[in-house]
Amino acid sequence: MEAIGQRIKEELERQERSVTWLARKLSCHRTNIYNIFLRENIDLQLLIRISRILHHNFLKDIADDIEEE
Repeated sequence: MEAIGQRIKEELERQERSVTWLARKLSCHRTNIYNIFLRENIDLQLLIRISRILHHNFLKDIADDIEEE
C-alpha cells in the first residue's frame, strides 16, 4: 500500500496544481504540505479536507486497497 502522503502528492501533480495552491486552500504554509507528502499516516479530518479540495476520494482509494489485500 502506497503511503497517503505520496498519493496526495501524485494527485496534486496529476491535476497540475502547485504546493502553494494547496497550502492556500488549506490555510497553511507550504512547508506543511511538503510534510504531508512525507507522511504514511494522516488525520482523518485533514484527509477529508484534502479530498474535497482535490475532488479525489482518498478514503475510497484506501478502502479499495484493503479489499484487494
